[in-house]
Amino acid sequence: MKYPENIRELAHLPIDMMGLIFYEKSPRYAGNLPASELRFVPPNIQKVGVFVNASAEDIVAVIREYDLQIVQLHGDESPDFCREIKKQGIKVIKAFPIEKITDFEKCNLYENACDYFLFDTKTSQYGGSGKKFDWGILALYNSETPFILSGGVNVEDAESIRKIRHPKLYGVDLNSRFETRAGEKDLEKLRGFCLVFR
Repeated sequence: MKYPENIRELAHLPIDMMGLIFYEKSPRYAGNLPASELRFVPPNIQKVGVFVNASAEDIVAVIREYDLQIVQLHGDESPDFCREIKKQGIKVIKAFPIEKITDFEKCNLYENACDYFLFDTKTSQYGGSGKKFDWGILALYNSETPFILSGGVNVEDAESIRKIRHPKLYGVDLNSRFETRAGEKDLEKLRGFCLVFR
């Protein structure tokens, strides 16, 4: 999210988290958004700051400025770095690119260092590709940390996602397939997706 009016509209939907990207190379970069524009976000929606290989000092400064409740780390951050951020009293999501079953092995190093994992499609760059990975391999994920499903999710996937019975599936990341432009969400598509889960 990066447009004030869109943020105000989204705040009325039945969502649990709202993402703000603080990676300057992203077209969704929210670092120019005045923190005051988030005053419309109700307390039941947690604000998530997304970072890629940022310093702990920079992350902490953004946490305080934007009153973030969660930090999502999308780079090469180590388990110790995740623990350092958690010491700020904030929840941590660590993103992992997934292509095959063995990609889950790296998650074991981050057990107890993160609150959630985010599984996204493997790409050659940081950030999403708008494409799906094989969700069938999620059945073989057996770590204790809950995960968020990401990667090319669209409105038509809602029923398929409802059928995923993995006990550690915590949520779904809705991004590029729900946009009218980078950083601006299509409210009707989001409403349609959310209705399936009511």
